[in-house]
Amino acid sequence: MNTEELLNPIKSFLQCETPQEWIDKAAKPENLPIILLDHLVCELKAAQTGMWLIRKYAVDKQSGQDLLNWLEPYERFVYKKEGTLEDLASKLKFSKSIVPKSNSPIGQDLIDKMVLLIKEELHHFYQVLEIMNTRNIPYENISAGRYAKGMMKHVKTHEPETLIDKLICGAYIEARSCERFARLAPHLDDELNKFYISLLRSEARHYEDYLSLAEKVAGKDISERVQHFGKVEAELILSEDKDFKFHSGLPV
Repeated sequence: MNTEELLNPIKSFLQCETPQEWIDKAAKPENLPIILLDHLVCELKAAQTGMWLIRKYAVDKQSGQDLLNWLEPYERFVYKKEGTLEDLASKLKFSKSIVPKSNSPIGQDLIDKMVLLIKEELHHFYQVLEIMNTRNIPYENISAGRYAKGMMKHVKTHEPETLIDKLICGAYIEARSCERFARLAPHLDDELNKFYISLLRSEARHYEDYLSLAEKVAGKDISERVQHFGKVEAELILSEDKDFKFHSGLPV
């Protein structure tokens, strides 16, 4: 499957394209550190989201703890600046067996999809950090942008709607990441161009996995909810945003 075929479903799913003004700003060499830094943190947040979903909805207590231990070195690096690239290299694999809760109807499917997602996001985290190291871009703590919070504000507070809405949000975040990687790649140097294009396949699959899980949990048509979050997401992307980040809106 070529890039165009991969992106067509994503373009149909998203209700707007990334504005050219964002691409122009992101392509400026002086903005590369913030793009890479925010991308790094986004990879951890994506892994944390997958982890939270598994622990809340799909596994027993011991499996939940094993999963937390897997993520801990990455969280220590981001939040406490502890550890090195070499430390993280040895923590990419997860070999424990995960036991689904006996009463979870989508437990195994959620586990299978989210464990793969976490593995891939942590691998991408490692790759971004490697690129930053070779370019002497130091890791710094940065504040979160408004994007994910802006979507989560619309999540319903009763089950199973909470889970369905969170899965739909996950689908939009992954789809937007995929679209931005593809749009930005041609404006970057050869190494980054190849790297961002290499991420498209997994990001596209993550969006599909989130959406299929949302449909499975709902057991009914969710197109109205998908449309609702599509409008919210498009508004965040097209409205002015003073805080320039990987998922930010229109640069002011």
